[in-house]
Amino acid sequence: MAADAKTTCYDGSCSQSFKFYLQHSGEHEVVCKCLHSILPGEFKRIGSDQRSLDVLGVGSGGGEVDAHILTVLQSTFPSVPITADIVEGSADLTDGFKALVAKTPNLQKIPFTWHLMTSENYEKQVKAKGGAKKFDFIQMVQMIYYVDDLAGTIAFYRSLLKRNGRLMIIVEAANSGWDILWKTYKKELAVGVITQYRSSAEVIDNLKSQGLKYEEHAAPNAFDVTECFDPSSETGRRLLDFMTAKDRFHESFTPEIRAGILDLLRHKCSTEKDGRVLFNSDLSCILVHA
Repeated sequence: MAADAKTTCYDGSCSQSFKFYLQHSGEHEVVCKCLHSILPGEFKRIGSDQRSLDVLGVGSGGGEVDAHILTVLQSTFPSVPITADIVEGSADLTDGFKALVAKTPNLQKIPFTWHLMTSENYEKQVKAKGGAKKFDFIQMVQMIYYVDDLAGTIAFYRSLLKRNGRLMIIVEAANSGWDILWKTYKKELAVGVITQYRSSAEVIDNLKSQGLKYEEHAAPNAFDVTECFDPSSETGRRLLDFMTAKDRFHESFTPEIRAGILDLLRHKCSTEKDGRVLFNSDLSCILVHA
C-alpha cells in the first residue's frame, strides 16, 4: 500500500518503513511494467489533437510511478507541453519526489505544482475556490484505502477530467494476499488510518453502481516473506510491521492472534516455491473513462 492520504503518517519512521517495503516487494517495478504496456495506447487516444496535456497525481508518494507515467507521456507526445499537479500528504515523500525531479532531466522540462495536503483537503480547496483545473490523466496509485468516502472521491476526481480523460486507480487485487489478510483480521488491523480495507472488488462494485465505463488490467506480483516466520529476522519484523500497519507486530497482538496471522500468511495468502514463502501481492490497474 502507498502514501497516506489522510494524515502525514508516512513521515519519519513510517516513511522509512514504506520505502523498505517498496525495496523488498518490487511493487513499483511491477506497476511500471504494467503501465508500460497499457499507457502508450491510452495516451494516444487521450492526447489526440491536444495542444497541452495536464496530469494530476493523487497520493503520489516519492514519485517513482508518476515519473514513469510522465516519461511515457513525453515519449508519446514529445512536442506537446505537459503540466503536473501533485497531491501528497507526506512532507518526507514529497521531498523525495522533488529530489527525483531534480536529478531527472526530462522531468525538469515539466512545470510541477505541489499540493502538500490530503486528498480530502485538496477536494475541499478545489470546491471552495471554484473554476477547477481540468486534467487529461489522473492517477491514484495505492491510495484509495485512505479515503473515507470511496464513491465521493471517485466522483470528484472524475469530475476533474477533460472530455477524453482517464482516471487511473491502482489497488490491491481482489483475493490477493492483502485482501485475505486485511479482511480476515479486519477487527485487529483496520483500527488506525485505514478503517475500511478495499480491494479492486470494492472499487469495481462502486464503478458499476455509478454506471461508469472502465477497463481493468491485472498486474501480477509476489514477494518473499519467508523471513516473517523467523522471530530473529529484522527483515521479517519490518515486513510484518508494514503489512499489519503496526509499529511492533510481535508486541501488538495476543499470542493467539499473532499465531493466526502468521498461519494465514503462510497457508492462505502465499504459495511456497523452492522452500521460500511468496506472498500474493497481485495488483489491479483500473482505467475509468470521463
